[in-house]
Amino acid sequence: QVQLVESGGGLVQAGGSLRLSCTASGSIFSINAMGWYRQAPGKQRELVARITSGGSTNYADSVKGRFTISRDNAKNTLYLQMNSLKPEDTAVYYCNAVTVTTVKLEFHYWGQGTQVTVSS
Repeated sequence: QVQLVESGGGLVQAGGSLRLSCTASGSIFSINAMGWYRQAPGKQRELVARITSGGSTNYADSVKGRFTISRDNAKNTLYLQMNSLKPEDTAVYYCNAVTVTTVKLEFHYWGQGTQVTVSS
């Protein structure tokens, strides 16, 4: 089991910045990848950024060049630095961790979500 706790959301004006944090606890040794997803009202949850245990990253096209995902293994913490925020970035942001068993079964764990609101 993996527990995830997010922090850092809030209200910001367009063009501003926020940094989200997600601290993992539990069976963190089993985590294969971590990422950030978001869900806006009336829309499906979508991947924002992802980082593997090997350090490879990928981003949604809509955030490339503006958002940066990173992690501090010593603190068991995942970050999402969000710059040049736009009103369309408004959503609840969720931290995600994926574990893979020896028989290739994937398990997804989710944080409680943190609200990001960007005003125009």
